Amino acid sequence: MMNVASENSRNLYESFEVEKDIYYFKVGTLGLVSFHGRNYNIKKVISADELNKYITSGQFVRVSGSCYVNTGKIVSLTGGMILFDQKGSDTKQVPVSKWRQHHIKNLLSARKPIAM
Repeated sequence: MMNVASENSRNLYESFEVEKDIYYFKVGTLGLVSFHGRNYNIKKVISADELNKYITSGQFVRVSGSCYVNTGKIVSLTGGMILFDQKGSDTKQVPVSKWRQHHIKNLLSARKPIAM
């Protein structure tokens, strides 16, 4: 039973797609990035070029010094929080300053309607 769980974890770790699966990520030291998805958090070392590709793609927006959110996964921006999933009580959310919240709302207004 243990091998099945570790095999599934390894497959998720190796096969997740950042643009498609990740709600937000936090940049740490020495290239360590913590990716946060619906049901998981994965820490992975990535190159500076790969990180720069995610940041400059326009899909991820900086909400704090080291945290970037996937604009395609935002469900709601309210009360200083960005919410990604409204299914269940364990909603993934990230705090955001009022200034950045206003900036993100402006960026998203042309893309899709979101709850304000």
